[in-house]
Amino acid sequence: MTLPRQRGLTEQAADAAIDTACRLLRLPSIRNEFSDIADRAVKDQMTYRGFLAELLMTECDDRARRRSERRIKAAGFPREKSLRAFDFDANTNIDAATVHTLASCEWIKKSQPLCLIGDSGTGKSHMLIALGTEAAMKGYRVRYTLATKLVNELVEAADEKQLNKTIARYGRVDLLCIDELGYMELDRRGAELLFQVLTEREEKNSVAIASNESFGGWTKTFTDPRLCAAIVDRLTFNGTIIETGTDSYRLASTRARADEPAKTGT
Repeated sequence: MTLPRQRGLTEQAADAAIDTACRLLRLPSIRNEFSDIADRAVKDQMTYRGFLAELLMTECDDRARRRSERRIKAAGFPREKSLRAFDFDANTNIDAATVHTLASCEWIKKSQPLCLIGDSGTGKSHMLIALGTEAAMKGYRVRYTLATKLVNELVEAADEKQLNKTIARYGRVDLLCIDELGYMELDRRGAELLFQVLTEREEKNSVAIASNESFGGWTKTFTDPRLCAAIVDRLTFNGTIIETGTDSYRLASTRARADEPAKTGT
């Protein structure tokens, strides 16, 4: 399709031509924002080059935002969590500087693992999802899953002769986030299949896990001592370990809210 070209377009005709061109070129942000940017350009006395740069950067910024949103959605996080919303004052076991360093995602670039170890309610899952979200926003492919869900998927894939394909799919993402590792005992087959995923990713792509058990207690999840040791080795070599502690700040927050009406009434 060729658009009609003529000099001396009226403002209305120019707007219609811009709208049509943006649709053809698939530039939705410029189409939506052009009028406001044009008015601002007149007010700020922008040069033609400055005006063009503003238009193009608007489109680029919006495309980057949409890509981030798609990556976050593809990660499969169960809920939204951010580092900004994490209360570091409520859990002094977690060093804010360490976490913000992790948010730069250099550890993912270097294919290093991350382990978040602590009791329920200490912020492990929040931190896991928040750091995974940061990675997705920076352009990394991320996948979140519960440990039991991953093992069940691997078992089903093995039964259907699709194991290699499934392991390869989990091997391709830049960061694999495995939550609730250690909550349930895994049989030998399930543990071995999980080990295959970790081996596929070793020193090639990062794994981040959250567990309510210290490494010493992992023998309750992985009952074969040698396999357990091998899995711990895969998840800790050149990695970062953050111990979130034993005191549930989530429970403490709930208790504090429950006490507020009683204090108000006194």
